[in-house]
This record gives sequence, structure tokens and C-alpha cells, in this order.
Amino acid sequence: MSSGWKKSLGNVRSIVGNATGGLRGGSNLASWVVAGTLAYYLWIKPSQELKREQEERAALAAASDRYRYVEKVKPIPDLQESGLIYGNKTKSNDPEK
Repeated sequence: MSSGWKKSLGNVRSIVGNATGGLRGGSNLASWVVAGTLAYYLWIKPSQELKREQEERAALAAASDRYRYVEKVKPIPDLQESGLIYGNKTKSNDPEK
């Protein structure tokens, strides 16, 4: 009886080991750390820096325009759309539905 779950556990360990490239122990962990670090510095960090630069440029462009329109009054929400008045809360304006 006990050999059944041991065999199942061994099969799961084998599948996980094969999925990670057959490496075990410290070498497996080290390879994942190296791969994660490379991915961060090659893909994630440059995209974050690009997004930050674009936001800074957009903020500078908006601040430099003296004649830009600034909304002084908060818009009044539609009470029926926001659900404060009952009756039309579940209906959508999409023509598809």
C-alpha cells in the first residue's frame, strides 16, 4: 500500500526535475538565479526605464504649455450609471450585448 504513494511522489519529482532541465540541488537554484537576473537586466529594467522616461517627457511637455486647458470643476457623475439610482445599473451601453 505505501509503495503506491511513494511511486507517485517519485513520478512527480521526476516530472519536475525534467521540466527544470534535469538539474538538482544547488546547481538548479543557481541556474534559476542567473536566468532571473539576466531576464531582469535585459528585459524588465530597460522597459521600466523607458516607461519612466516617457512619463517624464509627457509631464514636462504638459507643464511647459502655458495655454493648456485646466478643468476647474469636477464633472457631475451620472447617478444612474454609477448605481446611486436604481434601475439601469446592470444594463450596459455596449451594442454587442
